[in-house]
Amino acid sequence: MSDDLLECRSLTRRFGALAAVNDLSLSVRRGEIFGISGPNGAGKTTLFNLLSGHVRPTSGSIRFEGREIAGMASHRICHLGIARTFQLPLVFGSGTVAENAMVGAYFGKRPGVAGLTFGADAEARVDDALRMTGLSARRDVEAAQLPVFDKKRLMVASALATQPTILMLDEPVGGLNHREVDEFVALIRTLRETGLTIMLIEHVMRALMPLSDRVMIMHHGEKLAEGAPDEIRANPEVIRVYLGREAGAA
Repeated sequence: MSDDLLECRSLTRRFGALAAVNDLSLSVRRGEIFGISGPNGAGKTTLFNLLSGHVRPTSGSIRFEGREIAGMASHRICHLGIARTFQLPLVFGSGTVAENAMVGAYFGKRPGVAGLTFGADAEARVDDALRMTGLSARRDVEAAQLPVFDKKRLMVASALATQPTILMLDEPVGGLNHREVDEFVALIRTLRETGLTIMLIEHVMRALMPLSDRVMIMHHGEKLAEGAPDEIRANPEVIRVYLGREAGAA
């Protein structure tokens, strides 16, 4: 079996004259943490939208476990094993923590029309997801009442409840304080230890660099550089365009 779990070749998405993602090729290896960063507007979230089926590519290929998924509906991509979170903490505010996670558990890998009851398997997935994200004690709390940190953890729990093969995290530590960043980094490391493959968009370098096996920097919808974190820190073009001299020397 190939170590490449996800492959993109010449992936492009245009919005009128703007190429938000332009002729981008990358591969994500099974079991790794693949970090993505770059200036605002570089195309990072558009890339996630393409991979998760929220946006259709203008051209190019996306292969997941050897299967072409470019242009496939987002729910079908989720059923195959790709789950994601979003920059802003999106939860069903009127539901409890457990009910939010149940949405992922019940619909994530259940093609076809859903029924009105939840099975024991879905309940077990919710229990596991809440335990892993540290939310078990808050399972009956209304999601709207959660602080940002817990809402971000709840998005991860809901994604985990789909039983993904690859988890895509879009700026998971953005807006968090130092303690919360450290706790989220520890959570991501724990998820990786379970064998989960993780793609991570992040601007907070003290989180991204220690976590990532490889880092890709995007700029104007294209790949500016890719390599090990130390290589990226020392890359003169990355320093010039994005990191700045002090960050590059850190």
